[in-house]
Order: sequence, then structure tokens, then C-alpha cells
Amino acid sequence: MSLIQGIHHYCIGLSYLCALLLELARLFWPGKGWRVAGLVFGAAGLFAHTAYLLFNQPSPAVPYGSLLLLAWVLALFYIYGTIHHAKQTWAVFVLPVVLGLIVASRVLFKTGPDSAAFDAAGWLTGDRFWASVHGVLILLTSVGVSVSFLASVMYLIQARRLRKKLAPVSALPMLSLERLETMNRRALNVAFPMLTVGLLVGTLLLPHGPSLGDNWLSVKVLSTAALWVVFLVLLYLRYGAHVPARRLALFSIAAFALLLVALVTAHPFAVGGAK
Repeated sequence: MSLIQGIHHYCIGLSYLCALLLELARLFWPGKGWRVAGLVFGAAGLFAHTAYLLFNQPSPAVPYGSLLLLAWVLALFYIYGTIHHAKQTWAVFVLPVVLGLIVASRVLFKTGPDSAAFDAAGWLTGDRFWASVHGVLILLTSVGVSVSFLASVMYLIQARRLRKKLAPVSALPMLSLERLETMNRRALNVAFPMLTVGLLVGTLLLPHGPSLGDNWLSVKVLSTAALWVVFLVLLYLRYGAHVPARRLALFSIAAFALLLVALVTAHPFAVGGAK
């Protein structure tokens, strides 16, 4: 079973990797064929990715499952952006993140009770329902943070290109600084309330008893709380202190790093056997 799961990971990853290589080739040898071929491989990867999630239903309560789900949402974001922003090198920035999440998911994958399939019907009742609400909110927050991270990276590269006054033909075709800053702001504005509610629900789900102190000091809880603090600082710097957009971009990248720490660590509470 583990070998079969691994093959699925490799098929998904290789499809996205081929799409990325074709997009990179387009930068050196411009032509419409590269983009079309890249989209074909990207669509094949998304199809395999979707099929894996539907048939195996990995639980979002385990690290490898949450990373794979986040990678799937970002893969949709890649397909949409590549078609909608046809003149920009969208895939060159999104696909490396998708590939990194898939590789991390494969590394964290393991058989046994912790990697059991997600029982959708069973998670819609009782405490499991609130655990599902918590998981969905954190997943949506993860998407927002990831979009903010991508916009921030592109912003820093575009700002440096303009500061160095590089010729347009020697630079990556990208969105304007204004549009990238708007993308970053909207992603953070949407993600922060979802993270706040998700944290509140997760706090109520923490088990009581002698282990409560250990649960509060777990890496996942501390990293998620730190992510919320970074969000709060980001909102203050943007709307209160009005700091330069470059500094906000750096904070957004730090928020993405904290998000990865939170996603790859196990939940301190177990609801129905999922950790």
C-alpha cells in the first residue's frame, strides 16, 4: 500500500515538474507551444492529484494530508492564473511551491492509524464537526498565506528589477507592483479573520486534564499562535504605521515560514483517532 501511495505522489510531482520545466523553457525560447504543453502537463498533474484525493481521502488532520490538500488548491490557483494572466510568468512562481508541498507530503507520509482515510460522513457530527470546521478554516488560512507569500516574492523581484532599471526583455514578465501589493493585502485581509476563528475553535477542542499544559506548549499551537501575532503585526504596519510595502512583503514571507511549521507538526488533540 505504501508503494502504491508513493507512486501516486511521484506521478503528481513529475507532471507538475514537467509543467514547470516547460514554462522555464518558454523564458529562453519564446513560443506559444511551450505554454500549451506546460498547461497539458499541469492539467494532467491536477487530474492525478484530484483522483488521489478522491480515492484515498487523506485526512487533513495529519501533516501529509494537509500539505497535499493545500498543494491541490494552489495547483488550481496555478491553472487559473496561467490562463487568466497569459502574459505573466505565473507558473514559474506557483509551481515550485506546489512541488515543495508535494515533496514534503511524501516525506511525511506514513501508514498506520495516523494516516487513515478521511471519513467525511463521520466528521459532520459532534466534536468531529467542530474539528472539521477548524480544519477547513486553517486550510483556507493556509491558502491566503500562500497567496500572500507568492505575491510578496513577486513584489520583491519586481521592485528590485525596477530599482536596477533592467531592460524589460531581460526580466520576467510580471504583474505591476500595485497589483501585487493589492493581491497581498486582500489575501491577508481574508486570511486573518479565518485564522482567528480557527484558533478559537481549536482552543475549545484542546483536551482538558493533566496534559493540557503540554498541549498548549506543543509546536503546532505555538507556531499557529505566532502566525496570528505576525498577522496582527502585519495589519498594524499596513493600516496603522503605513510602513513600506517591501517590509510588509518580508513579514508575509515570515508568516509563510510559520505556516509550514504549523502544517508539518501533529495536532495536540485527537478527535476520533486523528492527530
